[in-house]
Amino acid sequence: MPLNDATTGLSLLSTRRSTSLKTMGEPGPTPEQIDQILRIAVRVPDHGKLQPWRFIQFEGVSREKFGGELAKRWKDLHPETSEESLNHWRGFLLRAPTVIALISRAAPHPKIPVWEQQLSSGAVGQNILLAATALGIGCQWNTDWCAYDPEVAKLMKLEPHERVAGFFYLGSPKEAIEDRPRPDPQTLLTRWSG
Repeated sequence: MPLNDATTGLSLLSTRRSTSLKTMGEPGPTPEQIDQILRIAVRVPDHGKLQPWRFIQFEGVSREKFGGELAKRWKDLHPETSEESLNHWRGFLLRAPTVIALISRAAPHPKIPVWEQQLSSGAVGQNILLAATALGIGCQWNTDWCAYDPEVAKLMKLEPHERVAGFFYLGSPKEAIEDRPRPDPQTLLTRWSG
């Protein structure tokens, strides 16, 4: 890799930050960009070549339909909830033009621990963020209660061993993306001395 490409890559890595959902809008990524993001996403460590992850894409009216189902489920869980709260869940996936759910498919295996498979899913998620950022697409990784709810899992047609690793919101940032304070890695580093 030429030096200027390495410098550009390091700059991207050292400045990557999430786009606020409050400032995300149209246009969303093109089908070609989504394909490129996902091709980059799967370039992760995957011990045993198990591919312990997959994707579900929400766009167009499917976002609204899914949000309606989330609002129904929220009402089941919280019968006294407000209309404002229900409207929030109706709009859960409407905050960006495209949402991709990353599904962890980690399952018991004779040689590959579930933990390693879950870590692989986390690496896929980070690659989604990095690829989107490199393409100039605003992105945010989100979960919330619906990522862990068994009825929502059924709605998403997940297998018993599958879990939502995150919802990835993709769109165009409408404002400058603000950074947040980051830890000093030296304060997190120890050196093993035996």
